[in-house]
Amino acid sequence: MVKCTFCGETLRSGTGKMYVQTDAKILYFCSNKCEKNMINLKRKSYNVKWSGKFTK
Repeated sequence: MVKCTFCGETLRSGTGKMYVQTDAKILYFCSNKCEKNMINLKRKSYNVKWSGKFTK
């Protein structure tokens, strides 16, 4: 089982997206929300309150 790179939620098989960067780094996302926040908006998961990796 893989985990979402942004929020840390476990992905069931057959769900989610796999994104491969140009430097051959593989990112897994559970939803479009996680993908857009990390790639397009360049947010860090520990600063976003709804993510599982949020730290105070």
